[in-house]
Amino acid sequence: MRAGINKKAFFTLFAAITVSGFIVICTLGQSLHQKKVESKLASAASAKAPPAYTVMETEEGICVFKGENPVPYMTLSFDPDLLSEYDRIQLAEGISFASESELRRFIEDIST
Repeated sequence: MRAGINKKAFFTLFAAITVSGFIVICTLGQSLHQKKVESKLASAASAKAPPAYTVMETEEGICVFKGENPVPYMTLSFDPDLLSEYDRIQLAEGISFASESELRRFIEDIST
């Protein structure tokens, strides 16, 4: 009878240790997965490229800046007073464009 109780106790303890180990391994796996996702999101946010072109209103007029260069790439011969209030506010803050085709489309829109 004592041998039967020892076997039950052994298998109960063995089952408890096995389940506990499984839970620990799953928890560690989830933690590692979460850290990988967070690092990918952080690297994606930090790797965000600066805009290719930025259009701003300066003392010289409406200027286009290429990349992060502080010297204007081109100056538009357009009177900013002809624009709506919303467009002038946006130009004061700077409007960013990812490509030259987007920039050209914007220039055509404000000049017509």
